[in-house]
Amino acid sequence: MSSPLDAVRVFHNAFRADMAGIDAAALGAAQGVPGLEPALERFDFMNEVLEWHAEGEEEAVFTALEDIAPRLAWTYDRDHRGLDAAFAEFTRCMSLRDPVQTSRATATFTFHLDVHLGKADAQVYPVIVDTLSHEEQGRILGALSGRVPRDRFPEVVAWLFPLVGLDDRATMARIYQRAQPPEVVAGLMGIVRGAIGDDEYAALAAEVPGLAT
Repeated sequence: MSSPLDAVRVFHNAFRADMAGIDAAALGAAQGVPGLEPALERFDFMNEVLEWHAEGEEEAVFTALEDIAPRLAWTYDRDHRGLDAAFAEFTRCMSLRDPVQTSRATATFTFHLDVHLGKADAQVYPVIVDTLSHEEQGRILGALSGRVPRDRFPEVVAWLFPLVGLDDRATMARIYQRAQPPEVVAGLMGIVRGAIGDDEYAALAAEVPGLAT
C-alpha cells in the first residue's frame, strides 16, 4: 500500500542525484576543469531545500520516532548535527576559493549525506509507516512540506522533478492529486512540464491518470 511518506524517498533520491552532480563538478574543478560556480549555486539552493527538509524531520519525524524507537531517534538527530558541521566546513573551504579543499569538503558532505539518507530509507521511514496510521503519516508529510516557504514551493517543484525518474515523478503526482484540489494540481503540473519538457511530461501523464495532457 502506498504511503504519503513515499514523497520523502523521492526527495532523498533527488538529494542524492543533485549532490552527485555537484560533487563531480567540484572534483573536476580540482583537476582544472571549469564549471564549478554553477555547481556551487546549485549547492546553495539544494542546501536550502535540505535545511527545510531537516527542520521538518526534526519537528515531526524524529518526535514521532521518539515514541516508537527513542534510541533510533537520537542517532538520527546526531546525524543532522554532523551534516551541519560538514556543511560549515564546505562553506569555509568555498570562501578560500581553493578548488582542492572545496572538492574534499564536497566529497565528505556527499558521503555523510548518502549514508544518512540510506539509513533513513532503510530504518526510520519503514518503522513509521509500519507503526502509524495513514492519517498520522499524512500529518507528518504536511509538517515536512510546511517548512517550505509558500512562495518558494514552485522552485522546489522545478528543482525536484528533473532529478528523479518516471516512477518517482508519478509517485509525487499521485500524492499531489490526493492532497490538493484539481486547480492546484494543474498549476503544479504546469511547473513540472516546464521543468522536464513536453516529451517527459507526456510520459508522466500517460503513467498517472487524471493529469492534464
